[in-house]
Amino acid sequence: MAESKKEIYDIMPPQHYPKTELIRENIKLETVFHLLEASQIQFPFIAKPDIGLRGSAVKKVHTLEELSAYHNKANFDYLIQDLIPFEQEVGIFYVRFPGEKKGRITGIVGKEYVIVEGNGTSNLTELIKGNPRYELQLSALQREYGTQLNEILKEGEKRNLVPYGNHARGAKFIDVSHLISEKLTTVIDDICVQIPEFYFGRLDLMYHTWEDLEDGKNFSVVEINGAASEPTHIYDPKHSIFFAWKELARHITYMYKISVLNHKRGFPYLSHKEGMKEYRLHLEQSSKIVNF
Repeated sequence: MAESKKEIYDIMPPQHYPKTELIRENIKLETVFHLLEASQIQFPFIAKPDIGLRGSAVKKVHTLEELSAYHNKANFDYLIQDLIPFEQEVGIFYVRFPGEKKGRITGIVGKEYVIVEGNGTSNLTELIKGNPRYELQLSALQREYGTQLNEILKEGEKRNLVPYGNHARGAKFIDVSHLISEKLTTVIDDICVQIPEFYFGRLDLMYHTWEDLEDGKNFSVVEINGAASEPTHIYDPKHSIFFAWKELARHITYMYKISVLNHKRGFPYLSHKEGMKEYRLHLEQSSKIVNF
């Protein structure tokens, strides 16, 4: 489904997500600069498609020149967004049935970024090649960084090359569902019950420490994914395909039951015509950002 991130942010409690500005496709670059100034979003910030796909076309922007290059290349609506100051990231899947006052967390995924550590002699390219998972991202990293990959890091110096928690961009997903607790459920519930008619989806958020997150402080929501979201803890390498199938079936069943209950409340099912229209829009948008 074509879910606009900005439309979702607009119905969320504003204190739980970073300052965000929508940039429409084809507006003048000068207008973009004015919007940036008015929003008071500071460099560096994140630019990303308003309707996204697995981290494609997400970029950390450091200068007006980089923003100009992004805008001139983007053939889609996109967002500019304050950089979240926290280093840890998780995806928390949330389910609540219509009529319930309290929901439940059904899975948590932790994320390990593409972080290399220097040895004083190897350049970034060599360090990347030293990790089979990182090496799969080498072509993309070469396009992103160019000759900067010739840099040699000092002994023990660390560099996060892809600061986005997405497995398509090299992040490793770890199932940390054992961290589900009553305290955390209360924090997530407090956010989700304030979002009109939100019953099913994954909250990707960044936080300072796990203790702070459970106390409801020092965290920020990166984005919320709705019906099209996956329980991404299934991508932990320790899990089998059978575990993934079971978890997908469990979450599809949740979504089905929620749909039936909402239908009884007067919400119509999506028609075939509407579904095909959404599917075509999805394919069109996916083609744009994957080829960005």
